[in-house]
Amino acid sequence: MRPILPFASSSLLLLMVAACAPTPAPQPAPPPPPVTAPAPRLSANWQEWPVAPGDWSYRRVDGGSLASYGAPGAAAQLTIRCETASHSLTVSRAASGAPEQIVGQMTVHTSYGDAQWPVMAGQMPGAATPYAVATRAAIDTTFDRIAFSRGRFVIEAPGTRPISIPAWAEVSRVIEDCRG
Repeated sequence: MRPILPFASSSLLLLMVAACAPTPAPQPAPPPPPVTAPAPRLSANWQEWPVAPGDWSYRRVDGGSLASYGAPGAAAQLTIRCETASHSLTVSRAASGAPEQIVGQMTVHTSYGDAQWPVMAGQMPGAATPYAVATRAAIDTTFDRIAFSRGRFVIEAPGTRPISIPAWAEVSRVIEDCRG
């Protein structure tokens, strides 16, 4: 009969060697997927909606002028562009939907009343997303309503979230550039 000890000692030796071997470091858990906050529920009164974060900027561009609203360094959320040759103003709102979803009417809410303009899909230079675009004659009285709206105005368009923005001087300046 063979002694059990050599088998026992070799098994014990294997267990001891395995215990001394380095254990692999645990793998870090994958990061959780980004959480998109749901859009805040807006009240029925647009004048109570929070103003979108950002600032207006004004600049001269080829053929006219441009007022842009948005966060510094980010794509504009809203632009109003004057084309002096045609005396027309183009209002462009950044969209979150596909271009084919941008069909219908842009609604402009001001403290002096509301207006609706036909809208189509467009693209801003350097922007990754489409824009809902409405072009109107500079004499359209809705632009006066926007310029003189008490504190803010709101733009709603297909493929976009409604946006409440302050009625600052940059808007009036672009309107006057086009009427000059």
